[in-house]
Formats: sequence, C-alpha cells, structure tokens
Amino acid sequence: MGAYLAVARGSELPPKFIHMKYSNGTPTRKIAFVGKGLTFDSGGYNIKAGASSLIELMKFDMGGAGAVIGAARAISLLKPVNKEIHFIVASCENMISGNSVRPGDIIQASNGKTIEVNNTDAEGRLTLADGLVYAAKQGVDDIIDLATLTGACVVALGEEYAGLFSPSNSFAREIENAAASSGELIHRLPLHERYRDQLKSNVADMKNTGSSYAGSITAALFLKAYVSDDVNWAHLDIAGPVWDSKKEEGTGFGVASLVELILNDQANSKM
Repeated sequence: MGAYLAVARGSELPPKFIHMKYSNGTPTRKIAFVGKGLTFDSGGYNIKAGASSLIELMKFDMGGAGAVIGAARAISLLKPVNKEIHFIVASCENMISGNSVRPGDIIQASNGKTIEVNNTDAEGRLTLADGLVYAAKQGVDDIIDLATLTGACVVALGEEYAGLFSPSNSFAREIENAAASSGELIHRLPLHERYRDQLKSNVADMKNTGSSYAGSITAALFLKAYVSDDVNWAHLDIAGPVWDSKKEEGTGFGVASLVELILNDQANSKM
C-alpha cells in the first residue's frame, strides 16, 4: 500500500487501516463503503496557508471515514438480511517531517501503478487509491467511496450538496434515490474522460493532480484508475456538506444515504 503509506509516513502517529464486515444470511449483494480518513491534514510540504485554507478545521478531513463508520453502526442495529457489507478506511495524518513524502516523489500503489506526487495536499486520493484496490479484492459487486476530496467541488456546488461521480448510470440513479429518501443533497457531475490528460506524467503512470480547472472531476478520474472494471463504483465528494460552518460542527453527511441504499435494496429484493 505504497500510496497510502507515503502519506502516513510524515506523522509520528502510526496509520490505522480499518476493515469491518457485516454479513447476515446468504448475500444477494456484496458492497463496500470506503471512507477517506485523514484525521488531520496539514497539506504536507504543499502546506495549507492563509485564511482560506481552513487548516484549523482539518479535523473534518475524516468526514468520509466518519460516514462509513457511522453507517456501520446504524446497519449493525438495523440488521438487514442477505447482505455482505465491507466498511473500509485507510486512516492517517498528513504531516510535515523529514520522513514526509515530497513534491516530485514517485510512489507506487498496491495495484502496481506509479504516481508522481506533484502536490502533497492532494493526499486523500492517494490513501483512497489503496483503499479502493483493497476493497475490490474483497469480491464485492459495488463500491462507494466518500471523501472530503476537493475544494473545487465546494466551489461548484456550495456547502449543501455533495458531488456524485460514477460511470454507471444505474448505480448513480440508485444512489440518487437513496439520497432523496434520506434528505441528503447530491448532484451528479460528469466523468469526462478527456480531462484525464491532465493527469499524464512523463515519469510515472499518472500525476496525483491536474490543472486548476475541473479539479473535482480530475480527482474522480484519478480514483477510477484504482477500481476494477468489473465492479460498479461511485465516488461522493462530500467536502461541502460535511461541515456546518454556522454551528461549527460536523454534520454526519453520508450516513443516511448509505443506510437508505441498503434498506432500499432489501425492500426491492423482496418484491
């Protein structure tokens, strides 16, 4: 897990890779929820600087992990039948030290792809890359990742909407229906393949960031490279709605949609 551990190595606190599994009956569906779990994000050597960087709030950079673990708790109490659900978090800090990953370093993810790190503050996608590869190896049919991934998504959709990305129209509709039932707001954004050119590297398989344009899309395209083609995948960029800036507290965004997805699937399987 070279991408994940490259991010983790700058911190004095060891990384924690979390995998919980729920199983009840003979599974008609196997699904994995993968959450970004940066317990603090300094930005690394591309340090977050200035008032707009929100560095003092970077405890919420584990919002995706919080949603996944919260969903695990709720689902364990609701006890849906004939489901196998994996809850996966690659948790660590992104800190600065002599051991930290440096801009320009080349690292290797667990699927063998090499990554030129051109921005250490685009660390969440590096941890998720290895988390997604691991999730696919669990033999699941579907994967949803949730992450406070890009400021670009907040610029596009504001603080109340999450961005939804998926190459599968049917899977995207299923998630949209679950979100509508839960009351959480999501909006689907395009996975425009031509933007993948922004991630081209002369020294590795890909860079971890593109240009200043379409940042949430290129981040999603980066993640897509770490998901098997035979698995339905969706990415939720929850950078906007994960934090209530008026109350100055986390919202738990994503828990309700994940739970509704499982409950809706169970209801449909009984029809």
